[in-house]
Parts: sequence; C-alpha cells; structure tokens
Amino acid sequence: MEVCAARAPGKIILAGEHAVVHGSAAVAAAIDLYTRCSLCLMPLADDEAAATLELDLKDPGLTFSWPCGRLREVLLTDEAAGAREARPCSPDRLASIARLLEEHEIPEAKIWLSAGLSAFLFLYTSILGPGKVTVSSDLPMGSGLGSSAAFCVSMSGVLLTAAGVVTAVGGISGEGMGWELVGKDDLELVNRWAFQGEKIIHGKPSGIDNAVSTFGSMIKFKKGELTNLKSSNPVKMLITDTRVGRNTKALVAGVSERASRHSDAMASVFNAVNSISEEVSSIVELAANDEIAITSKEEKLAELMEMNQGLLQCMGVSHSSIETVLRTTLKFNLVSKLTGAGGGGCVLTLIPTMLSNLVLEKVIAELESHSFRCFKVEVGGQGLQVCQGGCSYFNGDVV
Repeated sequence: MEVCAARAPGKIILAGEHAVVHGSAAVAAAIDLYTRCSLCLMPLADDEAAATLELDLKDPGLTFSWPCGRLREVLLTDEAAGAREARPCSPDRLASIARLLEEHEIPEAKIWLSAGLSAFLFLYTSILGPGKVTVSSDLPMGSGLGSSAAFCVSMSGVLLTAAGVVTAVGGISGEGMGWELVGKDDLELVNRWAFQGEKIIHGKPSGIDNAVSTFGSMIKFKKGELTNLKSSNPVKMLITDTRVGRNTKALVAGVSERASRHSDAMASVFNAVNSISEEVSSIVELAANDEIAITSKEEKLAELMEMNQGLLQCMGVSHSSIETVLRTTLKFNLVSKLTGAGGGGCVLTLIPTMLSNLVLEKVIAELESHSFRCFKVEVGGQGLQVCQGGCSYFNGDVV
C-alpha cells in the first residue's frame, strides 16, 4: 500500500474584488489555512471488479465509495493515461459522472457537495486506479477563502504524486510532518489539472484561486495577467467568518447593474480601486528592516484597506454582519475590510506587528460573542506541498 499526501492553502483578496471584473487590478495571497488530501493507493485486486475507490470527507463526516469496475464501465478511463496533460471534462463525461452521483441520492440543498464530488471523480479517474482518499480542511466552505480551489489543488497534487508524474524537490517546508516543496514545472501541471476541477465546480472561474493555492505567495491580477509579488515582511491578518452565506453570482450581477445605472460614478470607483491595488502591490514588496519601517508599512496598508472597504460599500456589497466586524475592530483602532464577494462571508483585519496578544484576544472574544468564527493567519506563504512514502501521519490521524 503506497501512501502519500498533499496540502494546499486557501486565499484572501487583499484588494480589488469586484472591480477586477471591470478591468481593475486585484491582489490575492495565500494564507496558512490548508486543505489536506491523503491517498492510500491499493494494489490492483485479482478480481478487478472487486476493487473500490473510496472518498472520506473528514469535516462533514461523509464517506463515498464506487466499484472501480463500475467507474471503468461508465467513464471509460485508462488509469494513469494522459496524466501529464491536463484536459477538460467533456459534457458527455460530466453527464456520466452526474449519473453516478445520482445513485448516492445527494439532496439538492447540498449542491456544493455534488460539484465537489464531480470534480473529485473527474480528477481521480483521469489519473489513477483503486485507492482511498481522505480529505480534511481548515477552511470554511463557501466563505470566500478559496476552499474549492484548495481542494482541487491538493487533490490534483496527491493524485499526480501517486502516479509518479509529480515529485517533491526537497526543502522541508516547516512544521515538520515531512511536507516538501514541488518544482515549478510540476506546479504548472498541478495548476492546470486543478483549474479543470474548478471549472466543474464553478463553471467559469478566473483561475486566480487555484493559481494562488498552487504557487502560494501573493499575486496581482489584471485583465487576465498574473504578476507574482515578493513580500519581504510577514503580514498577519485576523480572518472573521461571519457564517453568513451569500450568492456570489447575484452580488457580481448587482455591481454590474449599479455600474450600468451610474456609469461615470462607478467608473471612478473602479479606477480608485485599481489605484489602491497597484499601491498595495508596491507596498507589500517594500523591504522594512526595523520597527519604525515595519509600522509605517503596516499603517499604509491599513489606510488602503480602509479606502478599499469604503469603495466596496459604494458598490453595494457590504452587509450588516460585515459592518458589525468593522465597528468591533474599530473600537481597538484596527482596520478591516471584506474579502471576496461580500454580502456576508469573511472579513480581514490587519494585525499590526506591535499589537499585544492581550488586545488581540479581547478583539477575538468580542467578535466571537456575535457567533462569528476567527482565524489568525500569516499571508503570502507556501503553495502546494507534498509528502511521499514516509508520511506516518495525516492531520493528526495515522494513515
């Protein structure tokens, strides 16, 4: 039994959400909250029809399995065939996957689960044979932190590693546990496969989320072009999950409708957001070598976040839960902005380097008194990491 694992980070939008759809720049960054996939690759049974593929989703406590013979019959795949070249899921193949999922009678209220399982079956049957995959995540789903992209990246990473297509290049990436880095060419391949999974889940994704999850660090995105940003100082954020669900498509459409009704005013808003994103890009790459320089850098970033939030309010994508977070953090002289689509979801609060842990604990306690959930994260870290062969643990559980 061969064992390997992969983990991929979630993401935040530091600046530029919504306006990026209208041609402005946006800045996105990886965070140190991960989705982890562990794979036990089983030897092919003498009776191939008896072999199974099993998916164990730790967080919702759900397990799914499919006979490999049934998968071969319905999806007509050859194991490990063409794994070196990512290809889209054809409509016929997607329809076949949908028929397989119908057998599990997934309720319509869990459409997100059907989309994720469809992406899983496509990626797995395009690359491998019988096995068991275990998935666990730090990321809340549907909250704007790139949970689906982290799922697709970690899944693609572990499958391609098990297939021998992707290999680690060494360089233990911290925290022990045997996590290793992946070379640039292999990351490119993982990213292409992950993007195909994202298309199954979201239809027409921008590709930003899977790119940030795969490569890590920070990127500037403008009119389809990605620019890697090198952050020379750690940036720490408090992420508050309001637990309020939102309809991303409706929020995006609402901004577009407002732009149609007030074209000149909204054009000015989008131009202002573009300027903020460009300045954020410059600031995160500045080297700050002492406390005074670091504080100055953080103050500039906080001002830009505050301005960006005001412009997002102009776009009509704030929410009473977001405003509660803003008021709460402002009591402690901290600056916050929504991240992602808005209308609920998650809010970022910049944690200054000089902020005491006692004050931060008070902020978190007050936010959690509103039934919000808080995560302290470092921004701009590593992307995909893998663990081969020697992995003895996965998320605290023996594999």
